[in-house]
Amino acid sequence: MQLILTHENADFDAIASQLAASKLYPESVPLLPRRINRNVQQFLTLYWDVLPFTRPEDWKRRRVDEVLLVDTHSLSSVRGMIRKPRVHVIDHHKTRAKHDNWTFDLGDVGATTTLLVEKLQAAGLTLLPEEATLLLLGIYEDTGSMTYDTTTPQDIRAASWLLEQGAQLAVVRQFLNIPLTPVQWQLYDQLQTAVSWIEIGGQSLVVTAVTAPDDFDDEISSVVHRLRETLAPVALFVLVQLGQDVQLVARSTNDSVNVAVIAKAFGGGGHPRAAAAIIIGQHLADVKARLLDLLPQSVQPIATVAEIMSYGVKTLLPAATVAEAEREMQRFGYEGYPVYDEETDKLVGLLTRRGVDRATNHQMQDSPISRVMKAGSFTVRPSDSIERVQQLMLDEGWGQIPVVLDETKSTRPIGIVTRTDVLNFLFKPSPGTAVSNLRSLLTKSLPPAMWGMVLAVSEKAAELQMPLYFVGGLVRDLLLGKTAVDLDMVVEGDAIKLVRHLQKSYGGEVHTHQRFGTGKWFVTPEIWQTVKETGEQGSGDQRSLGAGGIASSPQHPSAPAPLPETIDFVTARSEFYTEPSALPEVTRGSIKLDLHRRDFTINTLAVRLDGAHLGELLDFYGGRRDLEQGLIRVLHSLSFVDDPTRMLRAVRLEQRLRFRIEARTAELMASALPMLDRVTGDRIRHEIELALRESVPAAVMARLAKTKILAQIHPALHWSEPMAGAFTQVDQELERDVWQGERPLRWRTFLYFTQLLAPLAPGEQEAVMSRLRVRKATREDVMALAHCLDAVGGLPADPRPSQIERVLRPYHPRVLLAARIVLDDTLGAAWVERYYAEWRDVKTAVSGDDLRQMGLKPGPEYSIILDQLLAARLDGQISSEVEEQALLKQILSTFQQQ
Repeated sequence: MQLILTHENADFDAIASQLAASKLYPESVPLLPRRINRNVQQFLTLYWDVLPFTRPEDWKRRRVDEVLLVDTHSLSSVRGMIRKPRVHVIDHHKTRAKHDNWTFDLGDVGATTTLLVEKLQAAGLTLLPEEATLLLLGIYEDTGSMTYDTTTPQDIRAASWLLEQGAQLAVVRQFLNIPLTPVQWQLYDQLQTAVSWIEIGGQSLVVTAVTAPDDFDDEISSVVHRLRETLAPVALFVLVQLGQDVQLVARSTNDSVNVAVIAKAFGGGGHPRAAAAIIIGQHLADVKARLLDLLPQSVQPIATVAEIMSYGVKTLLPAATVAEAEREMQRFGYEGYPVYDEETDKLVGLLTRRGVDRATNHQMQDSPISRVMKAGSFTVRPSDSIERVQQLMLDEGWGQIPVVLDETKSTRPIGIVTRTDVLNFLFKPSPGTAVSNLRSLLTKSLPPAMWGMVLAVSEKAAELQMPLYFVGGLVRDLLLGKTAVDLDMVVEGDAIKLVRHLQKSYGGEVHTHQRFGTGKWFVTPEIWQTVKETGEQGSGDQRSLGAGGIASSPQHPSAPAPLPETIDFVTARSEFYTEPSALPEVTRGSIKLDLHRRDFTINTLAVRLDGAHLGELLDFYGGRRDLEQGLIRVLHSLSFVDDPTRMLRAVRLEQRLRFRIEARTAELMASALPMLDRVTGDRIRHEIELALRESVPAAVMARLAKTKILAQIHPALHWSEPMAGAFTQVDQELERDVWQGERPLRWRTFLYFTQLLAPLAPGEQEAVMSRLRVRKATREDVMALAHCLDAVGGLPADPRPSQIERVLRPYHPRVLLAARIVLDDTLGAAWVERYYAEWRDVKTAVSGDDLRQMGLKPGPEYSIILDQLLAARLDGQISSEVEEQALLKQILSTFQQQ
């Protein structure tokens, strides 16, 4: 039989060559080497089921008399191989090894895979997308993505054919790992340290300039490639002093930054996406200064409708009544609606609030909106300039312009751009360094795997033309220098479609909810390892936030947080409260509406993640300002009326972040307190539980009392210094060894809750628990605590151990721990602790089975007898089994006499 072999420490070209050879020679077995590069192994793990390879450990000894050797001239020993097999070599290295019985097929190309792809084409064979992707990885890795001098037109033609076969460039980018030499790594580290982010025309560029190490004698393009993959800027300009000269290497990711313009100015050349120059006899500082002066010439500012539009537009039918339109406007707060005729599939007009108000004044509520709308079909496309939108608004008098797809003749709106959007864009203040640094902030704050995941999802969202965002608490915490623990994202468009595409590219399980437009991606360790390579170098040890963050340094834990097992993708949505305090109705909406439904301004911040927009900060409601000033502020005056539980969240967030509730917000809280009476007990209890899980629960409870929220929930609830002391004691007791056998940390919330209720009378405790709809198990244990305390209080001044054991025996350990905390330093506390630590585990040698074997008829006497024996042991009257048997005889004798 024939084996297909390659070299050890196999790269993508080696393994891809094996795959291609197996397609040409289907009777042969492609046997993997024992050592495979890490990125290759990750690919094989992910796509193993569709690939034909055999692992070394699965190889069963068989006679091997022929070997097809690819990408190497070195033959490894394999079990079953005859002493001198026939060997045919296919390789792009021209040097021939001198062996008898060997034949060669060598080509002067960039990758061995290219030679085999040409044979596949000649044979008329086709490939699966996964196979084509592996072969493309082989060519790209060995040619440095077609940038090495060894690259030939044959390599490029082979790559083109593989793309036609379905090769996925997104997957190639994730797994491509161009190896750098030690001196190249040294240069890479220098360049990364010297990185400067520059904002020009709305584009985030990177400039970095260093003097090469003294012994540097390698090429720079691979280093630039790795740096660009790590930082993912729109354009990268690298300057390296090499002796008396300076080398410029420039790369761009889109046509808005033409790096050839810069290279030409320095006497070099190239094309808009990649260019280079050698500046002879000049100093690095002078070249960098000139580069910064020239940069504006290479950047074309992008200001398109796609940047400012809102996706997910709602439309009305021409036959809808004015009254129906008025209800929609009241429900969602829109100032206008496109009117779309489903029958003709055409946009027929625009209905404005002003038109509805005028029709209502004329008693036209039952009239169709087609009578009062502005007739016409004026639209723009995402790629249109903002100047075009301005002119259309001026010419037609429309304050809202529907947006339709770029490559279609349909006028069905996919979004809308409003006059406010245009004005905000034209007159928004300069972002300074904040926006340009948010990308840098993400790079430095997120662990490499998380940053790699951001880049992977960003790329996929850009392909699907779906704006993608981090929102809310994650953005807030990143700006405050706190560690991100999840990567949940909001999608303007179709979150389920995005997560399905991610699953197709990377694998993993997906759960979706069509009604709410949500998708949950279960990310395996293999997927994390796959995406990690892209972000690994971009989030190393240099973790200072720079100008992008508000905190001076990130608050990383001593050990890295585990990577999340799932990532949630949520379609942007809006909410409408049909009545105060009710749960909202939810519909799909734009990111602007999604942020507007949030509780506080500091939770309305968003960072856009898709494609070239990666790192853009969205701040529609002043969240960054309040974050800098340490304020908790609601978005509108009815916020606490819509959802009174926001009062509890405001206090919780205030204490966690050490912020303060803004004055007007505090006034709105005070006036909305009665609205808490309308909220169900379950929702309030949930907020109380969250408050008790905070790192500073006593501070939260004290603030809830001061703002009168506790009293509004129930008049009996209050806060005092002794209760604060009890909360402190909870923490202390949980750390003591005596309770560790029960894993007491799981009782923390329950213990805080018992200390909150302990000072109340039994009737008040019951009333509070009824208001909060406390779960049955918790209610029973709180009531048991009261009984336990009464039982301890009823013991004599100097009780025997058996008396203590008898009264405490019925209670669960968490009830006993709660009682220990309530009793504090009293004798009762010591009794509870001794019972738990010593006496509860004391057992009698005699059991009920023993009594039955002795002929005693089962009945209440069993308990009486066993309790007497146990009491004797606890009180020290007996200490051995012999003494217990003797006492048993006495007890039985007494029973017989009765």
